[in-house]
Amino acid sequence: MAVLPGAEPYRHEGGEVGVLLCHGFTGSPQSLRPWAEYLAGHGLTVSLPLLPGHGTRWEDMQVTGWQDWYAEVDRELRALRERCARVFVAGLSMGGALALRLAAKHGDAVSGVIVVNPANKVHGLSAYALPVARHLVRTTKGIASDIAKPGSAELGYDRVPLHCAHSVRTFFRLVDGELPQVTQPLLLLRSPQDHVVPPADSARILSRVSSVGVREVLLEQSYHVATLDHDAERIFEESLAFIGRLAPSVGKEGTTAGG
Repeated sequence: MAVLPGAEPYRHEGGEVGVLLCHGFTGSPQSLRPWAEYLAGHGLTVSLPLLPGHGTRWEDMQVTGWQDWYAEVDRELRALRERCARVFVAGLSMGGALALRLAAKHGDAVSGVIVVNPANKVHGLSAYALPVARHLVRTTKGIASDIAKPGSAELGYDRVPLHCAHSVRTFFRLVDGELPQVTQPLLLLRSPQDHVVPPADSARILSRVSSVGVREVLLEQSYHVATLDHDAERIFEESLAFIGRLAPSVGKEGTTAGG
């Protein structure tokens, strides 16, 4: 199937500091495209891949699982490391979990982590029914486009394949066990009004990582997809400042030396 207009992956060749952005479950690069373009505009090398099974139709996603999604961002990180001196990982929702696992697995190859409304658990009694329910029911209602800003919409599926929901539940449990291996500086931005991921997920992540430098920012005016919401500019600015503090080659204006 052809990729939906706006859901295409995004890449920009900039300077020696790179950023890998990971989109969320049933979403697409569209939700992070403004963030990616902002960082690219300040001279960074940026990679925003399309996760397998995403950005087309939910039937394509049904035959994929967390191993496919993680393998994609792992490949992108390795590619960035080949051409960048410093690499940061970032993500929204499940993309935050992907970024945290990359940090846990790659150690010093990752200079810092930025997560927006990161997901850590599939909540509710329905989560415990997934192992059986996925064989009886194909999909449930979608979770895309939880946004407060009028006129702003996320390009994501209107259905969630239950096989994939079961896979992401397994993935979250795996990442939760690996959080103590995350030692890099961490910037966590979260929306108190989030109808997809509860505050408990961010609290759990903050309590389990081994990062020494941690900054938490509240996005008071936004819902779950904050990268397309009222606080989007704050996310962009905070992330650039975070990267600038850790990567000396990012100058006062955010431009990267040699870029």
